[in-house]
Amino acid sequence: MSTVPLEELSPDIKPVPLSKTSSITKGALDDSASQFSVSTGDLLPALDEKPRFTDLLFRRNRQALDLDSCATRRSVFDDPALAKHYWPTEKYENLHRFDPGARWTFREERALVRKIDWRVMLWAAISFSALNIDRGNLSQANTDNFLPDLGLTTDDYNLGNSVFRLAFLAAELPSQLVSKKVGPDRWIPTQMCLWSIITLGQFWLTGKTSFLVCRALLGFIQGGFIPDLILYLSYYYTKTELPIRLAFFWMSSNICSIVASFIAYGVLHLRGVLGKAGWRWLFLVEGLLTFVIGLATFFMMPPSPTQTRTWFRPNGWFTEREETIVVSRVLRDDPTKGDMHNREGLTLKRLWTAVCDYDLWPLYILGLMFGIPIGPPGTYLTLSLRNLGFGTFETNLLTIPSTVLGFFSMFFVTLLSEAVNDRAIVSMLEDIWALPFLVAIYCLPENPNQWVYYGLATGLLSYPYTHPIQVGWCSRNSGAVASRTVNASLYNMFVQLTSVVSAYIYRSDDAPRYRRGNRVLIAISCVNLAVLYPGTKLYYVWRNKQRDRVWNAMTPEEQAHYLATTKDVGNRRLDFRFAH
Repeated sequence: MSTVPLEELSPDIKPVPLSKTSSITKGALDDSASQFSVSTGDLLPALDEKPRFTDLLFRRNRQALDLDSCATRRSVFDDPALAKHYWPTEKYENLHRFDPGARWTFREERALVRKIDWRVMLWAAISFSALNIDRGNLSQANTDNFLPDLGLTTDDYNLGNSVFRLAFLAAELPSQLVSKKVGPDRWIPTQMCLWSIITLGQFWLTGKTSFLVCRALLGFIQGGFIPDLILYLSYYYTKTELPIRLAFFWMSSNICSIVASFIAYGVLHLRGVLGKAGWRWLFLVEGLLTFVIGLATFFMMPPSPTQTRTWFRPNGWFTEREETIVVSRVLRDDPTKGDMHNREGLTLKRLWTAVCDYDLWPLYILGLMFGIPIGPPGTYLTLSLRNLGFGTFETNLLTIPSTVLGFFSMFFVTLLSEAVNDRAIVSMLEDIWALPFLVAIYCLPENPNQWVYYGLATGLLSYPYTHPIQVGWCSRNSGAVASRTVNASLYNMFVQLTSVVSAYIYRSDDAPRYRRGNRVLIAISCVNLAVLYPGTKLYYVWRNKQRDRVWNAMTPEEQAHYLATTKDVGNRRLDFRFAH
């Protein structure tokens, strides 16, 4: 494996010479560690060795950044004794571009990450928006007498949401297995095209049976889409870059909600055209829109950073040097990303091992509980506003402010999490935000002023959404591609169960104020703050101390023997430490 000649670089980029320019393979490392000699004096600390938030806030130890200085960070690949134990498998599709001796500048890295953001992240966000258009249009349809037109009750609506979520979570793991076998670049656009057909098919709904069948089909086809897309993004980003991108990922959902509200505002005016209700036209229009996005996704998702060249994109997205930087920086950050091919199916043994990984169970419990206090108020916002006297079109427009505010609060909380290098305590901010608003809504009189209720509901739904933090947290604590694939699905299954549980907190016999339901939400929020988040952090601190005691008690020879002979993978390894 050779490096790219310097003359192939763009003229405006000043390269950092490679410390090692000859081929480096795992076999060469096994033959003689002494043959592998790479200068590491110019390397930066590993990504986990970062300043605390107070250092950033008060600009301590801040120095002017030389954009032409080395941006490569230290990793296990700089130690020949360790490198051979972390070397990518021969089946890894990007192995030909991996060079542990590669060095690059901040200028190169920033330009490359911007390119990835525009080429990869932007379309991932558009694809995710397509999902949210088809997941959220039922709430918009509710503003146009959807339930009365089909002869449905609020409880039927709850049942439809539960059927959707149960089908969604039932498909999570099977979808991930298919995605891992055929590749997310093939499976994701296939899913999108299939669910868009079901969405536009809701134009012809006739009653409760057809409503429930469509909800089940939508849930089953959409299941697994989110972890599929997150796995795909992990091919391009480091573990500290991914949570911020996931924040943008979910921020695109907020933008989508705003756009969808305006679309609904226009399309619902079609009520009466050809004798059809406005909500029927809404399903048809949004289904066609997502079908077009799904077709385009087949052409916008290359299999990997080194496989962007194709008949319709002959020059690809990256130069050979850029491919070397993408692959090398991702593997230096997380060597486990090279342990499988991107189209390699999971064995039953690896699947069962990942399912039985009890160290991820605390995160699954958080995934189930964290969204419950917000769920029912968000789901019932449009119905509550209609009941308080707001019109169809007013209601759709009034949902926009909370979406815009939530856009910014989610980005801030995700940025804060990475700045202070903490996940558990920062994730508590969602419940800390929600609790006073829930108490205030509970204390409102029986017939509240519609604008007072709207103000409190908008404040509540402007909460800092911590799901991107927790998704990245689960991914980081999985520690291997196979585990990450399964654990992401399991985590998302518990997140979907949140909606199933929360769908039965607001009941028709508790309407319209839902005082009993709000008491339940307040209690759950208190449990999250007092027990679950602190308990999860303490658990991972304790597990890391256990590992430290065992690992530090071993001699260097024993550690080397363990690395050479262990059958442990991912977070089972003694040298793995959990993020918290």
